[in-house]
Amino acid sequence: MKIKQVEELVGITRKNIRFYEEQELLSVGRSENGYREYGMEDVKRLKEIRLLRRLGVSLEEIRTLFDGHRSLEDVLERQVIQLEQQKDSLHRTQLFCRQMLEDRPSLEKLDADACLEQMDKLEKEGVIFMDETHMDIHKKKQLGAVFGAVVMSILMLALIGLMVWANTQEQVPVLILVVYIGVPVLVILGVVAALVFRLKEIKGGEEDEASKY
Repeated sequence: MKIKQVEELVGITRKNIRFYEEQELLSVGRSENGYREYGMEDVKRLKEIRLLRRLGVSLEEIRTLFDGHRSLEDVLERQVIQLEQQKDSLHRTQLFCRQMLEDRPSLEKLDADACLEQMDKLEKEGVIFMDETHMDIHKKKQLGAVFGAVVMSILMLALIGLMVWANTQEQVPVLILVVYIGVPVLVILGVVAALVFRLKEIKGGEEDEASKY
């Protein structure tokens, strides 16, 4: 069956499906013409992935399950323990916030040093707070895409400049010059279009959709 049918049967998008294939959680056969051919076993596997992801099981845990390194019982037991830890961590974070509220806080009276010291103690006891040093992976991808586009554009502009300079040394027919300059210009326009598409894709979250399941 085609991927559109799989989307309808499983209830996830083709971006999800492609993502799971890239993560090697799904191995899809191909027809003689090279197109992917999905079967009911693939649908069953995708439904299993969707179920486990909705329970919060990580992709790595799912991989160990499918590889046979862990049983479903082991994976679920580990997930129950992890959820209990998250629940306890959230509860203690909530208590910390309530404690701050009870002190009738204002920005002028806020003792950030004391609060941070208390948070450090809680972290040593297993409470998880937001890591302020963590850089969003989307930001890294955006910077990488912009950097690649800028480098390519600079190279094309340099090529255009070289052609213009060469033309001042030995003139060529205008039509040929336009063609020589037009090719790098088209490349730059293509790079810009690809960059815009890439930034939208990153903003939408390549893995974000898949992480919902």
